[in-house]
Amino acid sequence: MLSRNTRLLMVGLIALLFAAPALGMPGGPPWKNGDSLVVESGCSCHGDGVPSTEVVVSISGVPRSYTLDETYTLTVSLQHASNAEGGFMIWDYNIGSLAPGEGSAVVADEPGAISQSAVGNNWVFTWTAPSEDVGVVPFQLVGNAVNGNGNFDAGDAWNILSFSISPPGSTTNDGTDELAVRTISVGDYDSLFVADVDPEVAEIERQEELADLFFDEGNIYYFATFSILLVAAVIQGEFYQRRFAGGPEHLDKSLAIPQGLRRGALSAGLLILFAYLMDNDSGWQLSLTVGMCTLWAMYGVYRTIDQARAEPQPEDLV
Repeated sequence: MLSRNTRLLMVGLIALLFAAPALGMPGGPPWKNGDSLVVESGCSCHGDGVPSTEVVVSISGVPRSYTLDETYTLTVSLQHASNAEGGFMIWDYNIGSLAPGEGSAVVADEPGAISQSAVGNNWVFTWTAPSEDVGVVPFQLVGNAVNGNGNFDAGDAWNILSFSISPPGSTTNDGTDELAVRTISVGDYDSLFVADVDPEVAEIERQEELADLFFDEGNIYYFATFSILLVAAVIQGEFYQRRFAGGPEHLDKSLAIPQGLRRGALSAGLLILFAYLMDNDSGWQLSLTVGMCTLWAMYGVYRTIDQARAEPQPEDLV
């Protein structure tokens, strides 16, 4: 039988071989998606495999035209009606220099690009303009707002934003410094506030949540009470027998040995079953029940030994 760690390793290796790229991955998305770049084509494994206007991808602090060797602070934000966090990737085709900030990192396969280093939102980083006039600087930005369930599914939504910064001296801000930088976005802002929810579906979901809640809490009280009663019964029996009956009754070895063997075999079997359930994450309710029964069987072995060692009474010798 494979151990749990071996099975997890095999599953992990298979997932690495077959899983598609994910912009919501905690360590950042991969650089390529098949033969195309993720930053240019997005990720086919999230959402419906195409960009979605339901997620608004924004970048603020973008200059209208760059100044040579100037460093600008940029912020990438994601907005979605229900998904609050996700990931991103941005690239300027190595014309300038992008430097990661908190929550972001350089992309391993392309150090000129940066992405998230942890699932989040509102990433702040810097971009330094080139040291000479190279004309228009193009950028590719892709953002993915994930639903947080840990899967690559239709509940995620991603979008792509392509923009550029003009060369030095090609734009004017009419003397107002605040107009020198701008915020650029892509997506449908109306989708952030308009949610078409079927009342019947919403009520069904609410009832399912209530049923799950009652089931979980009912199980907690039932199995906790069962465990307490079982332990209390054993303790009570031991106390009354030793306090009022002078200890356990004598059991002849001719009877104690086969009884001890039976109870020992039962204890060993239950212990193996308990270890199997724990190794396979079979649920705490079943594991607790088998665990308590294992302790009860082990207590039976102890009782057999205790009875075999007890001094025989006159009635035992008749």
